[in-house]
Amino acid sequence: MPTPTSPAELFRHGLRLLLDKDIAAWAALFAEDGVLEFPFAPEGWPRRLEGREEVAAYMRHYPDHIDLRDFPDLRVHQTTDPRTVVVEMRGVGRVVETGAPFDASYVAVVTVEDGLIASCRDYWNPLAVQQPGTDFAGGGR
Repeated sequence: MPTPTSPAELFRHGLRLLLDKDIAAWAALFAEDGVLEFPFAPEGWPRRLEGREEVAAYMRHYPDHIDLRDFPDLRVHQTTDPRTVVVEMRGVGRVVETGAPFDASYVAVVTVEDGLIASCRDYWNPLAVQQPGTDFAGGGR
């Protein structure tokens, strides 16, 4: 597949990789010094990951905990900065350990430079980790 050229295309490509459980390829979409932030992360969860390697290490075991099946309600908004998009979405699937449904809301602000994610601020809903049967919602805690 050719490399996505716009921030929106790159983000959508990343979602396909997450659904395919290809975490290594998803992490490779980040710049070597890219940053992934979780401003609403609950106490004890990481709020900032710096660099592709740290992002990859954090997300490596995500599919062992959450079986993502779809990203319904996806809305990608262009901004006045052509490098940046704002994304609204839900991630749905199941919690691997219990089989319980997983349904989390997200808003992400993503900036792309030179075809890679330079910055992603992921405002995921911390209430997802408080759903019955859900003990994991954001990567490799």
